[in-house]
Amino acid sequence: MRHLFIFTAAAALLTACGDTASTGTLETVSTPAPRVQVSGETLAAPASFNSITNESERSAALFDEMFKVIGHPRCMNCHPREGSITQGDDMTPHQPMIVRGEDTFGAPAMECSTCHGSENVSYVGMEGSIPGHAPWHVAPLEMGWQGLSVREICEQLKDEDRNGGRTLEDLHEHNAEDGLVGWGWNPGEGREPAPGTQAEFGALTQAWIDTGAVCPA
Repeated sequence: MRHLFIFTAAAALLTACGDTASTGTLETVSTPAPRVQVSGETLAAPASFNSITNESERSAALFDEMFKVIGHPRCMNCHPREGSITQGDDMTPHQPMIVRGEDTFGAPAMECSTCHGSENVSYVGMEGSIPGHAPWHVAPLEMGWQGLSVREICEQLKDEDRNGGRTLEDLHEHNAEDGLVGWGWNPGEGREPAPGTQAEFGALTQAWIDTGAVCPA
């Protein structure tokens, strides 16, 4: 009876970790390198903004294009302004209920790594998956975006007191090369990837910086 209880509890935990299905067998999806997925929305190349002769206006327009990624659920779900976390394309409350925790890796009794491993995990025989990346965590409270305007998020990104102490150069590296950011283009079955590619997002970030890192009005 004791062994049956342990097995049942473990199965319940695995079920709770999913966000697109409630039951099913799990298998780890392993690939030699991350797949590049492209959502239905594309990203314009920095050169396409050259017709905007005013550099400040061009810079603000470049950030608006970057916001296609920043404002997408793949990013927004990781930047809540409250203690609770959201998930999925519709940004519903995370199930089971999860909090950020003091170190952004979840509460001591239910850390993110309890369910989220180093790679995406798909259900066998049905749609859906559990996202994964090492490390897996949410942004600190001061880096919360949900509910803010485009300009407010832009100003926050430039503020080293609210962006993890990053310079603009660091911010470009984060957008263009960070693996957890890159997960947004390889989110696993059942989730729409962020628009464009990470390389395109990085190029837009650099162009925005080169034109003065101006925020939209």
